[in-house]
Amino acid sequence: MSCLLLGSLPSVASADARSALCNKYCDARDPSAASSDRVPVNTTIYSRSIQLHLSDNDVMGWASIDNGNPGDEVWLDRSFDGGRTWASGSKLGDTRTPQGSGGWRSQMYNVDDWNTAGVGALRACGKAGDRPEIACTGWARVDWNAGSRSTAAATALMMSFDRNSGLFGGNGWWTSANALTAVIDNIRVSGMPSYTYAVSSTYDKNIDAQGGNFTNDYLDDTGWWGLAWVAAYDLTGDSRYLDTARADADHMFANWTGACGGGVLWNENKTYKNAITNELFLQLNAALHNRIPGDSAYLDRAEKEWSWFSASGMINSDHMINDGLDDGCSNNGQQTWTYNQGVILGGLAELHRATGDNTLLDTARTLADASTTRLETDGVLREPGESDDCTGDGPSFKGAYVRGLGKLNGELTGHPYDTPLARWANAAHDKDRNALDMYGPHWNGPWAGTPDYGCQQSTLDLLDAAPAG
Repeated sequence: MSCLLLGSLPSVASADARSALCNKYCDARDPSAASSDRVPVNTTIYSRSIQLHLSDNDVMGWASIDNGNPGDEVWLDRSFDGGRTWASGSKLGDTRTPQGSGGWRSQMYNVDDWNTAGVGALRACGKAGDRPEIACTGWARVDWNAGSRSTAAATALMMSFDRNSGLFGGNGWWTSANALTAVIDNIRVSGMPSYTYAVSSTYDKNIDAQGGNFTNDYLDDTGWWGLAWVAAYDLTGDSRYLDTARADADHMFANWTGACGGGVLWNENKTYKNAITNELFLQLNAALHNRIPGDSAYLDRAEKEWSWFSASGMINSDHMINDGLDDGCSNNGQQTWTYNQGVILGGLAELHRATGDNTLLDTARTLADASTTRLETDGVLREPGESDDCTGDGPSFKGAYVRGLGKLNGELTGHPYDTPLARWANAAHDKDRNALDMYGPHWNGPWAGTPDYGCQQSTLDLLDAAPAG
């Protein structure tokens, strides 16, 4: 890098005042004042080297271009949603290499917007002065709120939190409940409270959405939200979250029917009885009993659910759980999704806490032993039919699995599932992660797709559940 990069910018440089932010320092600071210089990503174009520089302590970055000619251009882009969008045309710190130099650099700009809870990322872009083509590095950020692999993953997940809607991805519903739960669990596990604001923001902006109290026609959606608000109550002690979890459990119970001998409907307007809805009902009611002094009603519901579920036929001869029951009230033989194998473990762990019945843990271990073996491919957990995509519902399934396995593991003496959890977490961290600490769908890699919050939530759940590494 040319020593000229330590000097002042020439008069042709400009800062986009519309994008100016002030945190520890204000935008457009000279890199000569940087307390450190780390280059996480770089690229080339027509022999030019373009680099993104980060000063972790200053929480700022700058762009450089080298091995070129006078007139070459370099700038920064800044994004607050993990690189999906950025201020078009802003070209932060846009500058050109001066006469007599083969390289130059922009001013420093903030990565985050602390004033509005904006979790940011930067990339460096540039071009040869006599060519129209542009090259940009990958996105990266400073190590602020990323002191461990789990907090780095939580920070990357929060880039998908829409500050306007209070939901992940802008409008994700039950998947947002899972993402919020993963963030809450990370606060508990890591002790880093930076993203606690997401709890109240989600609640306040969505309490009246859909059916109100985070209910809707789909009873599994309601169950996911109920468990999210139990986790929020555990974190904050705010009784409104527990009250909402109770409203969710009551809404689900209102859709318990006598068809097939019992169980909660998947949807208020359909007759299907499936595994995930009833597993969530089990865990939510047992969890409420464990948090409400003197309760008997929620415990009675949880015990009634387990008695019905365990005899329903949804648990097959391989100790795996199929999707649900057919019209004849028999196991429909549909896919053994990972989340069906995991939520039941969390439910049995909560019910054991409520009752002290050790046979529940014995059953849970039988189920967990089966799923950790049958769902593992090449040493890592793999969703049946796992795709290369991180969008939609499926990428959230593995997170629910490892969250349930982690809850059971914590309830068992000796933590027998530390080994697979650690193996999967190490593989994901080493093989399935980009420079922004975003993860893909295949924990063994390789992956070069587009990140999204479903994959990120699942991996954060894994890092939360695994022994610290």
